[in-house]
Amino acid sequence: MRWFKATGWRHLYGIALLAVAIFPILFILSASLNPTGTVSDTNSLFSNISLNNYRDLFNDPQNPFLDWFINTQVLAVCTAVITVFLGAMAAYAFSRYRFRGRDAGLTGLLLVQMFPQLLAYIALFLLLSAIGQVFPALGLGSRLGLMLVYLGGALGVNTWLLKGFFDTVPRDLDESAYIDGASHAQIFFRIMLPLVTPILVVVGLLSYVFTIGELVLARVLLGDDVEKQTLAVGLFGFISEQFSQNWGVFAAGAILGALPLVILFQFLQRYIVGGLLAGSVKG
Repeated sequence: MRWFKATGWRHLYGIALLAVAIFPILFILSASLNPTGTVSDTNSLFSNISLNNYRDLFNDPQNPFLDWFINTQVLAVCTAVITVFLGAMAAYAFSRYRFRGRDAGLTGLLLVQMFPQLLAYIALFLLLSAIGQVFPALGLGSRLGLMLVYLGGALGVNTWLLKGFFDTVPRDLDESAYIDGASHAQIFFRIMLPLVTPILVVVGLLSYVFTIGELVLARVLLGDDVEKQTLAVGLFGFISEQFSQNWGVFAAGAILGALPLVILFQFLQRYIVGGLLAGSVKG
């Protein structure tokens, strides 16, 4: 009884949280292996095991899973890399320099984040429609245009997050390097970026995860071209129709689509923990 009061309840609490976290994964994995393709038949976990859903996922010419997967990965990786680069440059400027409009710019970035993105969907649609008449590569149905929309939406919050981390780096490092003849670009790339690597990884992963899971903007801005769709939009088609819902194939695609995320989190776990802890304490 004494052991339970001291530490035992913590073990039970941890086991309960672990069960809550693992059960959805087991359920979706069981659904992907169930050949019936219905939700009701997956209540008994792993009662029917078959790879038919995975075969159907790759053999259906009307639903090119590989195209969706490649589109999503290219879009997510490019968005994450450019987001980190632009956010780091903006945060470095706001953190290290004093210029006219600095406070107004920071306040503006903060105020923009107060409004939900849902309010901008119609404006973004009309904006890309107008741009597409001049530059078709950036208009509706363009993956490049969708990427620019993602970049614009993430720049504000990422700038604030990165700025708080840059503020924790002593200015003496900048001044010493500048006295030794280093340029601003050398200070930024060779000194500052290596010191803030954990938060750069966190920002990149957050952007990557958001891009992979985003559905509404991708569905609205990419249009009906099946080959240009992202993984979230493509998989949603398996369960969106009233009389042709196939949860088994949807679950199989979700499992395969989540594998890159799992691998990234495993390899970058050290940076994620360091970035989140340092940002929460020093930001």
